Amino acid sequence: MRRVLLSVLCVAVLSLVVFAEPGHEGAAAEVIAITKAQWAAEMQSDVATAMKNVADDYTEFNPGYPTRLDGKALAVRLAEAQAQGSGHLVAGEMANEKVQVYGDVAILSYNFVGASRNKDGEVEPQLAKSTRVYVKKNGQWWLVHANFGAVGD
Repeated sequence: MRRVLLSVLCVAVLSLVVFAEPGHEGAAAEVIAITKAQWAAEMQSDVATAMKNVADDYTEFNPGYPTRLDGKALAVRLAEAQAQGSGHLVAGEMANEKVQVYGDVAILSYNFVGASRNKDGEVEPQLAKSTRVYVKKNGQWWLVHANFGAVGD
């Protein structure tokens, strides 16, 4: 009896250890759709829509800045400034996307392949190695952290 109870306990504990929960295709699709909707809003210079799924305590690493960017308020101010600038994102795609779901946390990693139009009207490639971390609260996915890394020369 003791051996059976110990076996059941071990199975229960092992089942709680989740390394990559299968069957979360719906969550993966939601997270990817949120990211693509953010890009579409950015292409329209619609900062409010682009930032609607960004958490208040959002953090970001970005090769354009020497330190971590902290908070949605800062991200909004920078996005508004960029929307008024001369360069605009005109296309954005994900390559090699992977979503790992752990309960109410989803990690999206991908290679960003895009294009922007500079002030002279020339189109320039935009490339990045990207990771986004989402947390599901009250049924909604919130972007809590992103890391956008430059692609080497």
